[in-house]
Amino acid sequence: MILPLEGVTVVAIEQAVAAPLATRNLADLGARVIKVERVEGGDFARDYDHVVHGTGAHFVWLNRGKESIAIDLKSDEGRAVVRRLVDKADVFLQNLAPGAAERLGLGAAALRASRPELVVVNLSGYGTGGPMEQRKAYDMLVQAEAGLVSITGTPETAVKTGIPTADIASGMYCAQAVLAALLRRWRTGVGATVDVSMLDATIEWMGHAMYTQMHTGAQPPRMGLSHSSIAPYDAFPTRDGQMLIGVQNDTGWRALVGSVFSVPELADDPRFATNMQRVQHRKECDALVAEQTSQLTTAELDARLASAGVPAAQIKQLDRVVDHPQLQARNRWRRIETEHAQVDALLPPITFDDVESAMGNVPALGQHTTALLHESGLDAAAVDDIVAQGIAFQAEMFQPAPTR
Repeated sequence: MILPLEGVTVVAIEQAVAAPLATRNLADLGARVIKVERVEGGDFARDYDHVVHGTGAHFVWLNRGKESIAIDLKSDEGRAVVRRLVDKADVFLQNLAPGAAERLGLGAAALRASRPELVVVNLSGYGTGGPMEQRKAYDMLVQAEAGLVSITGTPETAVKTGIPTADIASGMYCAQAVLAALLRRWRTGVGATVDVSMLDATIEWMGHAMYTQMHTGAQPPRMGLSHSSIAPYDAFPTRDGQMLIGVQNDTGWRALVGSVFSVPELADDPRFATNMQRVQHRKECDALVAEQTSQLTTAELDARLASAGVPAAQIKQLDRVVDHPQLQARNRWRRIETEHAQVDALLPPITFDDVESAMGNVPALGQHTTALLHESGLDAAAVDDIVAQGIAFQAEMFQPAPTR
């Protein structure tokens, strides 16, 4: 069987996290992704750090399965090469600064004037128009503007999330936009111009908190590991650590106090019989649960909770996540190549029953430049000339662009 996007070509002028995540998802689904990078240094994420055998962790995470062409978009020759590649592609995706694609002659209107079937996806920080259109938009800044920081952390301290949530949200919506636009094009023959904003994507994820604010007039409080409208829902002490317990309904409460703690009389205590009552008496409820959990080891409590069907989890450090028994049992790790070494990569969450996702290698900067210059229509002499002038860069570890 073939992957869903085999035969689809995507050209991306992308950097950092959001757009590369979108196109990596497409590459995993079988699309050919041509990544356009700067001659000097390439994607900024290559040098955020060098922790993966000399390659940046962000870059390894976000760029497997792509072909890299390193070319100077400030030059007429460089822009012409990219334009010709886009003219043969199905999708063009970019997250340049607002207006930059248009100044390069790569705006949606110019590209689709001759090819209305092209799908163009523009990813920006704050969207087209409005007073913030030209503002710089890093993940942390968007988290703040979207209100995510205001509900994340403890009552004493606001924090950003530990992962780039705004980048991930907008990247996922970009990938979804490409799939939806391609589906419509296959039915109608017409492409699309799609705009995705990091701010819009992140505020969309604020769902329940936004509705709470809108309909109560009250800012949802920062709850740490707890939950503003559910109890008990927090980390509780054990004899040798902590355990997260999240009782989301009254049946779960009865299972917790009856099957796990062996104090079934608490099930009908008027302070705790319903979730609303438990939230109203949260301090008393949490203290009662903590008194019980502290009598057991983490392993003992975990086993009891699992047996009773009460939602719970151990708080795992990342070393235990890498070796997570659920990942091991389901064979979720694969080996891929980077420019310096083989590394493990996690299979994407989308699992087809008849074909495995394309787990391609992580390209070196300009690894496929020469092949893509030829593909754009340049002859051998012109390719040599453009590389010699420094308009394009070819990595020493040249490998022909993969065919699909």
